[in-house]
Amino acid sequence: MAETWATSGLDLHVETTGPGVRRGLTDALREAVRTGRLAPGTRLPSSRALAADLGIARNTVADAYADLVAEGWLTARQGSGTRVADRAVPPAPRTPPRAPHPRPRPLHDLTPGTPELASFPRAEWLKAARRALAVAPHDVLGYGDPRGRPELRAALAGHLARVRGVRTDPDCVVICSGFAHGLRILAQLLRARGAATVAVESYGLPEHRALLTEAGLETCPLPLDDRGTDTTRMPDAAAVLLTPAHQFPTGLPLHPERRAAVTDWARRTGGLVLEDDYDGEFRYDRQPVGALQGLDPDHVVYLGTASKALAPGLRLAWMVLPPSLVKEAAAVKGGHDTCGVLDQLTLAEFLTSGAYDRHVRACRLRYRRRRDALVAALADRAPGVEATGIAAGLHAVLRLPPGTEQAVLRAAARQGLSVCGLSRFRHERAAVPPVDALVVGYGTPPDHAWAAALDALCRVLP
Repeated sequence: MAETWATSGLDLHVETTGPGVRRGLTDALREAVRTGRLAPGTRLPSSRALAADLGIARNTVADAYADLVAEGWLTARQGSGTRVADRAVPPAPRTPPRAPHPRPRPLHDLTPGTPELASFPRAEWLKAARRALAVAPHDVLGYGDPRGRPELRAALAGHLARVRGVRTDPDCVVICSGFAHGLRILAQLLRARGAATVAVESYGLPEHRALLTEAGLETCPLPLDDRGTDTTRMPDAAAVLLTPAHQFPTGLPLHPERRAAVTDWARRTGGLVLEDDYDGEFRYDRQPVGALQGLDPDHVVYLGTASKALAPGLRLAWMVLPPSLVKEAAAVKGGHDTCGVLDQLTLAEFLTSGAYDRHVRACRLRYRRRRDALVAALADRAPGVEATGIAAGLHAVLRLPPGTEQAVLRAAARQGLSVCGLSRFRHERAAVPPVDALVVGYGTPPDHAWAAALDALCRVLP
């Protein structure tokens, strides 16, 4: 009900709502105080007068006053009546702005960096989870070691030694919730050590550069040519972030002389090499390039992830650290540990049982067929467009005529096709001349949609 009441010169409007009269009156008075309509110190009508004005029982008003006195909204003193408490009233919460409408999902998603999620091995993963949980002792559900579960660290140390040539032991492995998590830990560690600059590749993920910048580190781009990133002329930097096995996004492997040059630089200066081995499992037309870490485990931090081989939603990645950095990295990570124990145990079982290797082999065949279909479609329908960086990984770079990248991206958007321009990944201070190109990921579409995605891509190419 809504009533206007005037007593002792006070004129107020009260709307009582709710299932009962007492509760409705209590809520209405509380809201009047909360919103400032009843200012601190304001004297309220007597329970008799307010009851008469509202046409309700006096006891109902007295009980509502008593509730609000107990909550601290009102005060009641003999001879002074009932007043609004003299207290700071928090401002009424603002109505949050409406969230922008989400962008419509593209008809065809060829953005790089994501595997085919439909191929995630659900049945095998579930079996591994059940086996791991069945034998796990109760204490695994505690807080544990900030480096991660020893089962997973041991499994990774063996797996990485076998397939990537990484030289380490489980004590130097630290589990992270994604590559960005690991990079954030390293950036904080470097900053705490007084570092000011990290050298980076001329082309790379801007999100990774932003993480370094947020930690207070300047990023300095290195030159790039047909032998990969030029590490022979290193700037005055505390560390360098590289994708040596398959440069992202250009697809070039780092030349052997430059691999040796960067490790020599690290030994000579005490610098640190941050090796992002984001898609090391996927090689097609050449022998796998071993991890740079194998050349100098004391100066290279190896970073790997399950995001490409399995799924980014697992939020599982790992760092293989020089022994001298393990304690510091674990201390930094200790306050930012978001790695689920059960998923760590499952991945450890997945690795040791051989299920991971079987899954990767199946994915490698699938992605190679897609890459071959992409190359064949370009030769048939867009012969003027060259695909590069295709000997490995889950994406290709399609070189375009000069000055056409933005027009092609606009045409792709009209087709409902999501792709990235190479310019998105270029460092703003890169010395290399800009190149017009598309970076096309062939991992994301499910098998049944790949042919249609290729058709849409070929329609927008010059």
